[in-house]
Amino acid sequence: MPAPEPGPGAPDLAAAAVFRPVRTGNAFEETVERLLQAIKLGVVDRGERLPPERELAPLLGVSRVTLREAIRAVQQEGYVESRRGRFGGTFVTYERPRPRQSDLRRALAEMGDGLNDTLTFRMAVETGAAQILATTRLTRDQRAALRARLAELNAAGPDEYRRLDTLFHLSIAEMTGSALLSAACADARMRVTDLLNAIPVLGRNIEHAAVQHAAIAEAILAGDAEAARRAVAEHLEGTAALLRGFLG
Repeated sequence: MPAPEPGPGAPDLAAAAVFRPVRTGNAFEETVERLLQAIKLGVVDRGERLPPERELAPLLGVSRVTLREAIRAVQQEGYVESRRGRFGGTFVTYERPRPRQSDLRRALAEMGDGLNDTLTFRMAVETGAAQILATTRLTRDQRAALRARLAELNAAGPDEYRRLDTLFHLSIAEMTGSALLSAACADARMRVTDLLNAIPVLGRNIEHAAVQHAAIAEAILAGDAEAARRAVAEHLEGTAALLRGFLG
């Protein structure tokens, strides 16, 4: 059975959490960072095209020259390729690596002593986003988008699960309407994405997470801020326990 189509505006929610204006002092470096964030988080997936330069440059608040330079740098590292012609553009070629214990050790080594801090940061911003969204008067389209993201995630197989899980959580943050909170949630997810990609997607874990994701969505749609906070906290505690288990 094919995955349900996202609701109105759903595909743009997660993208909006990543494609935000950069600081002018480090425009090139931060543009590269945003592009890699969008690619590694799966906001723009393998085989998909980045937004056209005329649209992406204003979103990032940079000149098209700076954007081209950043795209060229990302292309040189093998994350994207440029195609010419009527249906051309810049397409993502990055493929998430298969889970390997060696990748987990390397990602942990690069993180240093920051794992607990990262997990605490993620807990704070994601529980906060759900709590705030539950107190927000949602439009019909927003409610439909949240339900669609949940249905899409529930229909995902192991290969797509991590990416669609990310989009579900980023969509919650973006719906709050807070640019700072959306960016913080994207940053928090980016900090753990290499760790998560390095551990296998377990069927039992997907089943357990599906119940938790449903609880998160139901609490938000019911306007129960405390239930939304608790549901996200339980979900993230489970993810942290899984990470620590594989880390030994």
